[in-house]
Amino acid sequence: MTKTFHIRTYGCQMNERDSEALACMLRECGYRQVMAEEEADILLFNTCSVREQAERKVFGKVGILKKLKRRRPDIIIGVIGCMAQNYGRKILDELPHVDLVVGTDRMHLLPEILQDVCTGQRGQVHTEPGTEVLGKLRGHEPGRVSAFISVMRGCNQFCTYCIVPYVRGREKSRPLPDIVREVEEVVAQGAREIFLLGQNVTAYGLAELRDQGEYRPDVSPFADLLLAVNEVEGVERIRFTSPHPRFMNQAFIESITTLPKVCESLHVPLQSGSDRILKAMRRGYTSEDFMACIQAIRERQPEFTFTTDVIVGFPGETPEDFEATRRVMDAAGFEMAYIFKYSPRSGTKAAEMADDVPRALKEERNQILLQDLERRSAAGNDVYIGRTVEVLAEGPSKRNVERWAGRTRTNKVCIFPPAKSIQVGDLVQVHIERATPNSLFGEVL
Repeated sequence: MTKTFHIRTYGCQMNERDSEALACMLRECGYRQVMAEEEADILLFNTCSVREQAERKVFGKVGILKKLKRRRPDIIIGVIGCMAQNYGRKILDELPHVDLVVGTDRMHLLPEILQDVCTGQRGQVHTEPGTEVLGKLRGHEPGRVSAFISVMRGCNQFCTYCIVPYVRGREKSRPLPDIVREVEEVVAQGAREIFLLGQNVTAYGLAELRDQGEYRPDVSPFADLLLAVNEVEGVERIRFTSPHPRFMNQAFIESITTLPKVCESLHVPLQSGSDRILKAMRRGYTSEDFMACIQAIRERQPEFTFTTDVIVGFPGETPEDFEATRRVMDAAGFEMAYIFKYSPRSGTKAAEMADDVPRALKEERNQILLQDLERRSAAGNDVYIGRTVEVLAEGPSKRNVERWAGRTRTNKVCIFPPAKSIQVGDLVQVHIERATPNSLFGEVL
C-alpha cells in the first residue's frame, strides 16, 4: 500500500524551496502527497531556528502529536531542517515520539532514511555536515509560475544575533552551469519567474574565489549568474533574496539595473539604522554605507522598490538608536519590512549580552515601525492609481476566488477580474483604478 506524506514548513523561502524539492523526491520514490495532516502516514516538519518563536511553534505542534502517536503507533513523525541541525538528539529526548531527525545537510537522503524508518528502524538522527546536498535537493512543481532555485547555502558573516552559520554551515555555492541547467528545467515545466535563493546570495561564488586566491572586492560572481539566467529563453522575470550590503558592489548594481529580466524590487536586510547597534551586530557596514547602496540603485532605476528586515530591542538599543532606525527606514522608503522583536539564540555572541530592552518596549517599537510602514505603503501604492502596469498572472486570489491576483515588476500585489483569454503565467497590462496599503486594484486592458 502506498504511504502518504504531508510536509509542514516553517520559516524562510529557502525552507519552502527545500520542502518543494523534498515533496518532488518523495513522489518520485512512490510516496503520495496529501494536503491534510490527518490523511498522512508520514508527517514531516521542516523547521526554522532563526527566531525563538518559530522553534516554540514546532515544539508545541509536534508535542501535541504524542496523543496521535498513541492512537496511531504506525504513523511516522519527522523533524527536519534547521531545528534538527541545531538540536539533534535533544529533540528525541524532549519528544520521544519523533521517529527521525534530519539536519540541513542530509535532507537529500530523506527517501533512504524513510525507507529504513518504515522497516522499523526508528529514532534516527542524521545531522552530519557535508556539501552533497548542493544541487541534489532539487525539484519543481509543474505549472507553478515562480520557481525557487537554491544557488548557495550557508553564511560566513557570523552576525552576533544570527544562528544561520551554525545550522546552515559555511557558504557553499553551486557551479553556475548546474544552476542554469535547473533554470532551463523549471522553465520547461512552466515557470516564468525565477527566484534565486541564498542566505547571503550576493556572496555567491566568493568563498570559492577566496579558496583559489582569486578574490577581488570589485568582482561579483552573482552578477555573472544574473547575466546567465537573464539569457535563458523563456525566463520572463528574475528575483532573488537575500543580499548583504557588504557585497552590493558596482558590478552587482550595474547588473540589476541594466539586465531587462531582473525585477525592480529588492529585499535588503537593514537590521538597524544605528551605527552603534550595527557594530554590535557585526553587520560590517554603517547606515551611510547602506543608504549609498540604495541611492546608487535609485539613481539608475528610480522605480526600484525596497523591502527589508529589522530587529527592534537588540541588547543596548536606546531610544536614540531606535529613532536612527526610523530615520533610515524613512530615507530608504521601505514600504514593507519583516520586523522582529529581538530574542537571544543560544550559541550566538549576542546571547552573551544582557537582553536589557523590556518586552513591552520591544512591542511598542515594533508597532511604531508597523505604523510607519503602513503610511509609506499607502503613499507608495497611491502613486500607481491611473497608471498601467505589467502584471504576471498567478491565478485566483486567495481571498476572493472571483478575482485573479498577480504581481508587478516592483512586487506589488495586483487584483483584477479574470478573463477567459488570460492563463496562469501570462503577462498582462492592468490599468490601476484604486489602491490600499497592501494591494493595487485594476482592470485588464
